[in-house]
Amino acid sequence: MKYEVVNLEEKIIVGFAAETSNEDPQMGAIIGGLWQKLYSPENAGKITDRANEFAIGLYSDYTERGYQVTAGFEVKKAEDIEGMTVKTIPAGKYAKFSVHGDMVKAVADSWKEIWATPLERTYTGDFEEYTSMEDIDIYIAIK
Repeated sequence: MKYEVVNLEEKIIVGFAAETSNEDPQMGAIIGGLWQKLYSPENAGKITDRANEFAIGLYSDYTERGYQVTAGFEVKKAEDIEGMTVKTIPAGKYAKFSVHGDMVKAVADSWKEIWATPLERTYTGDFEEYTSMEDIDIYIAIK
């Protein structure tokens, strides 16, 4: 799978987070639940200081047992919103994979290819940026 190397500035994300792993049989339900919570009527308008309208799926805080996943939006400055998590995507070098297609199937298929791509990953924060219903950029932190 082709990618380009890009340098990104720090991003601040506000959203809902949970712990999971690729081996967790509930991973799909956990991640799906975060997105449902983010877009629920009671939460949809709570993040008011958005940097843009792109949704972010962030994978961070990697351990031997798994990682934290956050579904949210980039904000201009950190804001505490009750029940939500604030995360920082560090500035740095990323491998950027551009995906087009069904946001669930295309992203899942792309991750399988990304995992098989030889990258010197830093595991400081990888994320999906949903720029439209069918256009997604996946960023992998690299050395």
